[in-house]
Order: sequence, then C-alpha cells, then structure tokens
Amino acid sequence: MSLEIIGMISTQHQSETHAARGPVIDRDYTCRLAQAHEAAGFDRVLVAQHSTGPDASQVIAYAASVTDKLHFLLAHRPGFIGPAFAARQLATLENFTGGRLAVHVISGGSDAEQRRDGDFLDHDSRYARTDEYLQVLRQAWTSDKPFDHEGALYRYEDAFSEVKPLQQPHIPIFFGGASEAALRVAGKHADAYALWGEPLAESGELIRRVRGEAARHGRKLRFSVSFRPIIADTEAKAWARADAILAETRRLRAASGAGQGAPLQSEGARRLLSAAERGDVVDERLWTAIARESGGRSNSTSLVGTPEQVAQALARYIDLGVGTLLIRGFDPLEDALDYGRELIPRLRELAAEREARGQDLHKEAA
Repeated sequence: MSLEIIGMISTQHQSETHAARGPVIDRDYTCRLAQAHEAAGFDRVLVAQHSTGPDASQVIAYAASVTDKLHFLLAHRPGFIGPAFAARQLATLENFTGGRLAVHVISGGSDAEQRRDGDFLDHDSRYARTDEYLQVLRQAWTSDKPFDHEGALYRYEDAFSEVKPLQQPHIPIFFGGASEAALRVAGKHADAYALWGEPLAESGELIRRVRGEAARHGRKLRFSVSFRPIIADTEAKAWARADAILAETRRLRAASGAGQGAPLQSEGARRLLSAAERGDVVDERLWTAIARESGGRSNSTSLVGTPEQVAQALARYIDLGVGTLLIRGFDPLEDALDYGRELIPRLRELAAEREARGQDLHKEAA
C-alpha cells in the first residue's frame, strides 16, 4: 500500500502564529482550505473536535461537497452519544461522502476540556468507556443481524444498523494516546495508531509497544506520525523562519495571558515535553520549541530544513514502519500549497523506493 499523507482543515484561519479573527465558521475559507489540500495532493484531511467549536461531522459534510477525491479523518469523542447511534450516524456520513471517511477516536487528555461537554469521568475511566464503545460500534457496522450487548456502561437489545459502511469490513479507526490504558485499547480496536512527532528512538519504542498490544489480539496496525514541517529553499532560511514562528507564538500567548502551557492529563504531551527538555533540536532537525511553549498540546513538533532535508527526515520514520504522515503548517493554507509543490512529491518518491524494496508501509518494517 502506498504512503498516505494527511493534512488538517478548520473553519477559521488560526494557528499558534495567527490569532483567530472573523466568524468561527468561515465558509469561504473552509472551502479554499479543503480545495487547496486536494490540489496539493493530500490523501486525507483531519477535522478536529473541540468542546467549544463547530461540529466536525458537519464540517466534513460541507468540505466533501466542495471536493471530489479528498478523504477525511473525523475526530470523534466517545461518550457524548451512544455507540449504536454513532455507528448509524458515521456510516450515513461515510455513504454520503462516497466512502471518503475515517474516524480518529479521541478519549480525551484534559479533564477541563471534557467537563465543558458534561463528561466527568477520569482519564483511565474514559479509556475503559472507549473500549466498550468501540466494541459496540464495530459490531453495529459489521453485524448482519440484531445483537444484544450488556456491559459496564452500555446495554442494548436487538441493536442493528441498516446502513453499513461502504468500506469493508468497516470505517477505518485511527486511535491516539500514549498511556498504558490507551495502548491497551489501541491494540484491541484500532486500524491505525497515531503518534505525535517524537524523536526517532522514542517513536520506535512506542511503535514496538503498540505492536505488542495488537499481537495479543492477533492483529496488526498501521502507524501514523504527525509533524509541523517548516521548509524553505535553504536550511538557513528554514531555521530563520522557525525563529520567527517561535517569537510570534510567544508574543500571541503573552498577549492573551496564556504563558507557557502545561501538559494536563495527556501522556503524549508529557512525552513531547520530555523531548523538549533535551533541547530545542533533537535528531538533527526535530524542533521542539513550540511544544515547550504550548505544553506539548496537539502535534506541535516540527522538522526544519529544505524540502529534501525534511523529506529525508520523515523517511526515517517510514523506516520505523510508519505508513501515514500527518503534516500541517503554521500558515495553514499557504503551507499546504507549499507542501504540495515541494515536499509531498519527494515523500512519494522516497516511499516508492521503499515499496520497490518490498517494504509494506502499513505493516511492520522489514
């Protein structure tokens, strides 16, 4: 299988270096951003879910209506609706998009964020809920007859979904989370495990742990890694741009009274901050400064250099067994187009070279 490249779209122009302005839902910007990713050669785009923002499923429905081939990755939080209903809702969206949907299941790494939507479970309890939720979700997608379920949190009699996903055996499930509780759920249910951009040694160690959890259930997973590439036509210009991004990030955080962030309950954020403690630059061009400023929130580490240098750095993760790359910039629209011109073609060439040597990018590295 070929390399999958994922971007990210939102309904408003904002990032660490761009304060949000204008309406929360800017239809024109959303349209331009989705179409830019399609034109740039991205396979799929992530649409995030936040407790105060637009509904991601409806954002995808709109973005799908203004694109033809672009696929979507819906951030989905278990627990706010029941899994049997969610199965029908997601399968309906997947059918209307022509099978262009995958689901990124997020159990939640912040108590405060979850409580805004009325969820007061603690960290490990959220993952226990996700385990049962995904069991019911997958069964509703695949069962050809009504089924009963009686678990710790959900109880169903004659549950059934007439609408089935176009993709078989079901809609692909992406999953993130680096805690022990998260890894157990990933090994049991995920089709793809998503890592944030850690150093190579730590990424390889986490991939081995997830493979071990999956093997307990007789399963193999794909692996995805996320970065914020900073590219320019010379390495010096790329590092100068990184310095400017850091300065603007600090300025905006200070202006908003945010200061340096903390990792909350996220083990993934803690791991990024641990990498940042080793210095602003790790593994030659892995840049951790924004992760340190933001408290490791989200995919906040970068690879800095020329397009060729960054492509070669990303290829080292492919060699670990990664088959999906999520890349997004600090200037969301402009960077997506730049990646399409400069970075994505190089990545596909490097991935093709590895496939020619017989390495399946979505399975274990040779």
